[in-house]
Order: sequence, then structure tokens, then C-alpha cells
Amino acid sequence: MTRQAVVSTQAPAAIGPYSQAVSTDGFVFCSGQLGMDPATGHVVPGGAAAETEAVLTNLAAVLAAAGSSLDRVLKTTVFLTDLRDFQAMNDVYARHFTAPYPSRSTVQVAALPRGAKVEIEATALK
Repeated sequence: MTRQAVVSTQAPAAIGPYSQAVSTDGFVFCSGQLGMDPATGHVVPGGAAAETEAVLTNLAAVLAAAGSSLDRVLKTTVFLTDLRDFQAMNDVYARHFTAPYPSRSTVQVAALPRGAKVEIEATALK
């Protein structure tokens, strides 16, 4: 088994000692993406829906750098700082994925880096 770090300049750089994603044996394991503008490093304004749009754009960029795409995602985990933002997140999420949809867990967390409201991690086929 060999592991290869995945790096996309079209998504925000990692803000800690981790890779944007790691690929191995036909799979891509993506670290959680925040709704950050890659050019500024700041969370996009506009609330949970705007952040989710940016999150999924960033996730798509990381997957593309790994030779994959959103339509090859098997599993996501969504982290929300407030479950009242679930519907706003879900409406945007539904526009980016098609059936058969990835399996998904959604959890509320106390806080996310940079004051973000939404973070999504994914596992995909390469």
C-alpha cells in the first residue's frame, strides 16, 4: 500500500499538519473542507448556504487534483455548528450530488476552525 498526498491550489491550503487528501489503493480520503475562499483564506460571508457552496467547490477541487470527482464520492461527514442550518446546507448539498447519493453522517459540533459554520469531509473512489 502506498499513500500519496493530494494538493490542490484551487482549494484552501491545509491550516495544520495534515494533507488536503490522501489517495491509496483506488480511494481518496479528503480532509474536512471549510467554506473558505482559497485566494483570501477567509470564510465566505453569507451564512451556511454560502459556506456549503464554497465547501463543495473546494472539495471538488481537491478531488479533481486526486483524479476523482464529486460523482465518485462514497461517504461524507458534515459538521455543523448549529443543526438549525441543516436545511440550508442540505439544499446546497442536494444540487452537487446525484443518485445514488453518498452515504452521509451529519453532526453538530461546538465550533469549527476560523469560525466556520460548515465543514465536510469525504471518501471517494479515485
